[in-house]
Amino acid sequence: MPPTDPQHIDLRFLEGPRPRWKEFLSVVSIAREFIYGFRKLHFVGPCVTFFGSARFKEDHPYYAVTRELARRIGRVGFTIMTGGGPGLMEAANRGARDVGAKSIGCNIVLPHEQEANPYLDLSLTFERFFVRKVLLLKYSMTFVVMPGGAGTLDELFETITLIQTGKVKDFPILLYGREYWAPMLEQIDHMVAAGTLGQKELEFVFVADTVEEATTLLQDRLVAMWQAAKRRGDRPKWWFLEPPAPPEKKTTTPTG
Repeated sequence: MPPTDPQHIDLRFLEGPRPRWKEFLSVVSIAREFIYGFRKLHFVGPCVTFFGSARFKEDHPYYAVTRELARRIGRVGFTIMTGGGPGLMEAANRGARDVGAKSIGCNIVLPHEQEANPYLDLSLTFERFFVRKVLLLKYSMTFVVMPGGAGTLDELFETITLIQTGKVKDFPILLYGREYWAPMLEQIDHMVAAGTLGQKELEFVFVADTVEEATTLLQDRLVAMWQAAKRRGDRPKWWFLEPPAPPEKKTTTPTG
């Protein structure tokens, strides 16, 4: 979806009540953006989405770790999806490209333009954060949360809230880097102790410190999800004006 005004429509929409016709046009525009995402993403999965800072460069250790973990998940047969930007998002898409897995980026229009990284098979651009967040969750089977900032935390805690309220289920979240996330994990423990967060809501949250540990934690769950997703066998329909599906990329089919 081509961007309209990077300065931008969210700012105007969130400023408060406006004339009713403008609110109606916003609803139409939001629906149009969702339809754009549905059509682009319906056949790209099953997906694993990586989150992480755009500020870690190629020479940072987290970049290499993210790239290797994406390689391993991509080999299983998953599409790797990210926010489409630089840093650890680029590393995950690059790891997918390394092993021939599909590589998807869902970018966002920002006043300081975030360019798509060069390792994408499909690049989408959204104008609204909330549309982008819903679609990243809808088309993912798990989140891999690498070290990141406010945006990464936003995705993490919104997903935990959706698990807590029963809006999503059986959705693993892998946090990578115990030392990096230690203050947040301590706060979560404090919330559990205070009774404001239940331990049950955290049973799908896992923490890993190495690629091997992360792979082990996710392996059985990813295999089951991959097999279930492939059994659905949904194909493009010409009467929806959907183009034929591209040939499957060669990946390592999981077993047992």
